[in-house]
Amino acid sequence: MSTIEESVKRPEERRPFHKAVWAYFNEFVTFLSLVKFGVVLLCILVVFSILGMVIIQQNVQGFDAYYASLTPAERTVFGALGLFNIYYSWYFNLLLLLLSLNIILASIDRFPSAWSYIAKPKLFATKSWLLKQTESAEIEVKGSSRDEIAESVKAAFAEQRFKPKVTEHEGKLFVFGERGRWNRLGAYIVHVSLLTLFLGHFVALQTGFDADVNMVPGETTKEIQLIRVNLDQQERYAVGLPFTISCLDIEQKLIDPKGSIEVFNTMDWRTRIEIDDPQYGKTVADVSLNNPLSYRGYRFFQAQTVPVGNARVIGLQLTPQGGGQPVKVEVKRNGETKLKDGTVVAYEAFMPDFTFNERGEPDTRSTDYNNPVAVLQVTSPSGEKDRVFAFAANVSDDIPVGAPKLGYKWRLQNYEKAPLAHVLSIKYDPYSGSFIAWYFGGFGLMLALTFVFLVSHRRIWAMIEEKDDSGLYDVTLGGDTNRNHFAFEDRFKKIAARLSGGREDPKE
Repeated sequence: MSTIEESVKRPEERRPFHKAVWAYFNEFVTFLSLVKFGVVLLCILVVFSILGMVIIQQNVQGFDAYYASLTPAERTVFGALGLFNIYYSWYFNLLLLLLSLNIILASIDRFPSAWSYIAKPKLFATKSWLLKQTESAEIEVKGSSRDEIAESVKAAFAEQRFKPKVTEHEGKLFVFGERGRWNRLGAYIVHVSLLTLFLGHFVALQTGFDADVNMVPGETTKEIQLIRVNLDQQERYAVGLPFTISCLDIEQKLIDPKGSIEVFNTMDWRTRIEIDDPQYGKTVADVSLNNPLSYRGYRFFQAQTVPVGNARVIGLQLTPQGGGQPVKVEVKRNGETKLKDGTVVAYEAFMPDFTFNERGEPDTRSTDYNNPVAVLQVTSPSGEKDRVFAFAANVSDDIPVGAPKLGYKWRLQNYEKAPLAHVLSIKYDPYSGSFIAWYFGGFGLMLALTFVFLVSHRRIWAMIEEKDDSGLYDVTLGGDTNRNHFAFEDRFKKIAARLSGGREDPKE
């Protein structure tokens, strides 16, 4: 065989292989677009999501205690399967990818037929086809003409809120009515919402990160602590911010003001911060439990407190050494106040359980409010400065830290409890993937499901034929709906009863 003949035959010899590959590819795409396959994928995702709620995830507070409670075998198996970080595992994302492809392919495959219900509704049909519908009836109606009967049918349809349309086909008169036809696209709105959720998850996973920052009143920072979790080990890295955060105030709203500042006794906690951004200027905002802050892709949430007792505001009673009425003043944390005689009282620190450490220096033995003391910096009118300790309990003047100073006997009368610091959790999402997912995808999915299940596409046809010269006409009714069959059956029977002159049992 010559070289030319071989070159001519080789493409023909390879063609069956190409056809086989194309056939396999078509089969794979067909399988990938099956609704049943999508349902199976969705069920598997639901199972994994439930496992993610049952098994405490490694980025959730309390995971270290949960991990320590597991047996070595459970730790090995769960860790190997990625069940401690299931929402970020490769197989969870692979399932999301396959489900997304299934939704896209299934939508492309079935959208033309769904759109045809809207663009090209079926206006007429044969009598046998009408009688095979979910609801059907044959009625004898007396009238002077087909047009008169058609008007009666239109009125009956309109009464049940079906939009009627009259069509003549092959010498027969048809009246078609429908309602809720846009419901046929409800499934595709659900698909778009799901894909938006998946896209938001993917974008947030690829571009975002979790971090936290301690907020102590009076302190300023340009760094946050990026969190990397590996099972029960947490690694933190300092990450610079494009702006500066200053903590102006922290507040703890307690259920029982006399109780502790632990979480179980807290209704809400609030952190007031100031953001100094070279690009956008200064912004002052509050961050509370139900009021997170969004700023330039950073979302600030309340995470926890540093539960060391402190005071947001202290109330002092100052008794003049030379006699006279006690003076009552309030000083905010990191603030100061000026007395009438010119004395300036500044808040320096607060010790919830005052004691002396081994070096003989003032300290706190615990985080609870057992022996609270306010530490003040006081400047007399003459400019003399001194450090003053204001005790809540009565302290003898013979004790140096409790002795009168700068003309006054100092006493801590009351205080508003607050922790040493708040910890803000930060989720960085530069492209707003989470926002798109939760707001557009989440709310869109809820609205779409409501629309799909509460609204149905209902169609009804009436074929009008002249029976004889006596003025009798045969009206053949047929109708169907894609859901909520009982409500449709009730409306259909009302239409049939009206056309039959009030009889509830037309020939079905």
